[in-house]
Amino acid sequence: MSVNTIADVEFGVELPSISPDTSLANVKRFVVAAGWDSPRFTDHDAAREQGLPGALVPGIMSQGFLSAMIHHWAPAAEVKLVDTVFRAPCIVDEQYNINGVVTDVDEDTGEVEIDLTVTNEAGENRVFGTAKVLIPLG
Repeated sequence: MSVNTIADVEFGVELPSISPDTSLANVKRFVVAAGWDSPRFTDHDAAREQGLPGALVPGIMSQGFLSAMIHHWAPAAEVKLVDTVFRAPCIVDEQYNINGVVTDVDEDTGEVEIDLTVTNEAGENRVFGTAKVLIPLG
């Protein structure tokens, strides 16, 4: 169900999960556009030489995936804040799920707080955080 106004938001509801494209080709497009074209993001072997487990999905790209999930759920939402903690790296070419749950609703202002997670196939939380969004009042 798409959320259009604050009246559509329910406390405790889980947002529809998304599985973003973390392929090497997609990450490469992102880092080139961002001016961050570095082997740590685009080459598994080079990243391992730097002591990493493989090429990394940039943190700001993960935050973009979190915002995209919110906009899939509530297209008219205004994302005011995405505050994240990176517990472990997200590795390029691995499968992740972007999840959220509504943890606070202010029906007077339209502000909604959402707890966020990025989990891998093993169900491990790689990234977690909170978003504050404004949903139209009516």
